[in-house]
Amino acid sequence: MKFEEIELAFTFVSMERECTNSAFLCKETGMIYYTSEIGDPDDLPEDVNDTKKYIEIPHKNDLDLGRVLVMEFVSDHLPEDLGRVNGIFRRKGAYARFKALLEDRGRLEQWYDYEERKQEAALREWCSENGIEISG
Repeated sequence: MKFEEIELAFTFVSMERECTNSAFLCKETGMIYYTSEIGDPDDLPEDVNDTKKYIEIPHKNDLDLGRVLVMEFVSDHLPEDLGRVNGIFRRKGAYARFKALLEDRGRLEQWYDYEERKQEAALREWCSENGIEISG
């Protein structure tokens, strides 16, 4: 299984709030099946709930890559803004306001690099823990 394919499915699942988009990896064939709340669930294999055959690709929050990751970054790189960022994440639209703060502080690219490294490491670990052999 190519890591890029797992990563693409992970991005699809994580680009919306949890339970909106789903992706299932068939352990036998390596095929990934995608579905969304607005899509047609009939496109999924009938046996998709067979956990011996399929595994659901996680959402970023399942791997602590949402708010938890933001707070880790802020603690490490912008500790003086920790209270402000906590406040930002108590309301809707938090990521846009968080990114505006990072832009203001000249740290947006640093955040993107940090987020990318952490996501890749967590997703590779998830693959390993679930016996998914990956290349690339």
